[in-house]
Parts: sequence; C-alpha cells; structure tokens
Amino acid sequence: MPIRLLVLEDDDGIRALLAMALEDEGYEVRTFADAESALAEESLGEINLFLVDLMLGGMDGFTFIREIRRRSDVPVIVLSAKGDTHDIVAALEAGADDYVTKPFEIKEVSARLRALRRRAPSSPTDSSRDSEDVVVLDSSNGPLVLDLGAGVVRRGDDEVHVTVTEFHLLRELATSAGRVLSRQVLLERVWDHGYFGDERIVDVHVRRLRTKIETTASDPRLLVTVRGLGYRLDPA
Repeated sequence: MPIRLLVLEDDDGIRALLAMALEDEGYEVRTFADAESALAEESLGEINLFLVDLMLGGMDGFTFIREIRRRSDVPVIVLSAKGDTHDIVAALEAGADDYVTKPFEIKEVSARLRALRRRAPSSPTDSSRDSEDVVVLDSSNGPLVLDLGAGVVRRGDDEVHVTVTEFHLLRELATSAGRVLSRQVLLERVWDHGYFGDERIVDVHVRRLRTKIETTASDPRLLVTVRGLGYRLDPA
C-alpha cells in the first residue's frame, strides 16, 4: 500500500513540484493550498505523513499542526523560509517532528520523509531493534513502560500519546538509562538522515516529552538536563 502524504503549501509552483517529485518516488500525494480545505478533507485520517508550509493565507501552519496533533500522532515536517528561526521553534513546539528550510532541494525533503518512515513501526510486531518492554519508571501511579515492538508508551493501563519522534527520543534515553547523551548523539540516533547543525530541535522535543512523562514538567526528575553535556534519563 502506498504511503499517503498530504502537502499543504500555498505556492502553486512549489506545491506542483513537490507533488510531481514525490509521486515519482511512490507516494500517494494529496495537495492543498489552504489549511481549512485540508482539515475538511474526509480522508484526513488516512494520511501517513504531513508536509506543511508555515506561512499560509487564512489559518496558518502553526494552527494547522496543533489541530493535527489533537487528532493524530502522524509525523509532520514543516517548510519554513530560511532564517525564520523563531518560527521553526514555534512549529516544533506546536508538534512538528522536523523541518526543511526554503529554498530546498527535493532530495533533502525525500531524505527527511524516508527518515520519518524508518522511525515508524511497520506493524504492531515490528522489532527492528527489540521487541521487549522497557520499564522507564515504576511509581505509585503505575509503571511507565515503552513497548518497543509496537512503538507505544503506557502508564499503567493507559496509553501515553507520543509522536513517532518523541517515542524514539525516549527509547534512546531509556535504553541508555543513567548515561548522559549529548544533543549531537541524539540528533544522529533519532534524526537518522544525517541531520546536522541546529541542536535546538532536541531541546524542543525534550520539553514536549517532559509534559507527557514528568509529574511536573517544569521540575523534571526523570528526564534531566546535564548542563553543558546533554540529557540523562534517571529511572527510579
């Protein structure tokens, strides 16, 4: 079954270029020029990947991403004008997994999409690294457990909704519990397409993850920052 990709881009030329190139790579591409039309699409729940421009007429890309995150954990890559660093961070905070700056080359977009596809479990029994559960935290609220095969995080009997990228970030930290992992190491392991440069993407995803696994995100006791070195998971 082809991978269903939604492209939200209001520039006609860029939208057509992305559709043509990505269809050649085997994606089933659905394109929209505005966020309102994309959200009204009846088959929105069937989309496997999103490619979203931030600066749109009407509803902007940030609002669109937040709405998608209320409905789904499907991976999102944003397209941003080069140098809009504050916008990039805001998009990541809204729930995006990665970003590509304009102007871009199609091969870079393709590489980012392939990386996100590699992170996603292909089935509930996928065991690309391991199929065992990892207990991250055992507390009175119930154990926090990573099901590595299914790509699911559970607290007791309840599922903790995390994105594909958040799951992989937590997996890397949990399987190296007690050890400090630098931002660069996490970039290489989680953003596995040769990502380089902006380490803030790690910081933003750590902040998002803390809101989901920490009792108090502003006072983290599980996923801690080691100043000047990186991050460490301290299971209790």
